[in-house]
Amino acid sequence: MYEAISFDEKFTKFDDYFRPRVIAQMNDVQFKLARVHGDFVWHAHAETDETFIVLEGELVIEFRDGAVRLRAGEMFVVPKGKEHKPIAAADCKIMLIEPAGTVNTGDAGGARTAPNDVWI
Repeated sequence: MYEAISFDEKFTKFDDYFRPRVIAQMNDVQFKLARVHGDFVWHAHAETDETFIVLEGELVIEFRDGAVRLRAGEMFVVPKGKEHKPIAAADCKIMLIEPAGTVNTGDAGGARTAPNDVWI
């Protein structure tokens, strides 16, 4: 049976922040939804690029040498190894596209590290 994936329906299944949920996988790449609000941690992913797509709200991705502001309908690819920190001043809904097994806090670890491979 074929069925479209509804972002709106998936977002009704969770309300915590910075805890990505997998909604699909294509080969070794996962599509994850997350709610974000406030500051995250400085981190980098040494082995992979990371794609951020803003579905609702606004997200700022800070870098040590600048920042990019994303609004709904916009995306940005953070190059592998580039230290960054996502920030959302208000509730924001995003999609992340990254290889399966990518840790949300990258090399930083710590209390904000979310469990991997949580499907909804």
